[in-house]
Amino acid sequence: MDRTTPLDRPLPDEQPLYWRVATQLLGELRDGTVPPGERLPAERQLAGHFGVSRETVRQALEVLRRDGLVATDRRGSHATLPGLPVQSPTSLSFPVGVRATDPGALDRARVSWETPPPEHAEVLGLAPHRPTLVHRYESAGADGRGRRTAVTSFSAVALSEVEELARYRDRADGAASAQLGRTYDWMRRAGLTLHHRDTITPLADSPSVRVTRRVHDQYARPLEITDLVVDAQPDALVYEFTLPSAG
Repeated sequence: MDRTTPLDRPLPDEQPLYWRVATQLLGELRDGTVPPGERLPAERQLAGHFGVSRETVRQALEVLRRDGLVATDRRGSHATLPGLPVQSPTSLSFPVGVRATDPGALDRARVSWETPPPEHAEVLGLAPHRPTLVHRYESAGADGRGRRTAVTSFSAVALSEVEELARYRDRADGAASAQLGRTYDWMRRAGLTLHHRDTITPLADSPSVRVTRRVHDQYARPLEITDLVVDAQPDALVYEFTLPSAG
């Protein structure tokens, strides 16, 4: 079905700024940046993305609403273009390398508020010695084999955008058990589209491999970085995919 709208018609160069923003946002909706039914980023995020005021974003959204391209309800604004709904993938788990439920495995997860490893701080854009939420995960089989350890550091963006993570700041003493298995789901529900890159490389003179996962959102803002070490020796590989935000 032809879904041309007034936004598709040529307009003079002096078209209002909000109209240009509406046109750009429509293009992102059509190319799948925000899939049908998915919640749009908050007004302040859109304002930063397009470099305009929140009032301009509101006017642009109103244009899209009038054309039936965006709907607003108690969840916020979401795209209404035709297309298949996004299913929730099960292959992306937090932290990377976490084991499936195994009664014989010995698992331990803790969070602390501390200065992250220097390489993490650099990736996350944190100033030297600036503390953040750090998650540590350890697991081994009942026989002590198959050991894996993961260290995750979160960015200031993740802590400000995802309220469930922010709540951990005051109780991240390094001793309390951390239940962050739903971290990626929390991020999606906050309107973030997760782009991640996992790099897997063998460790020199060791039967182990290192997996480094970097996650950023639809605006290329870093969210977290995880370093996982596992007892294995596969060939090195890199793979990427995108996990859309939740509606």
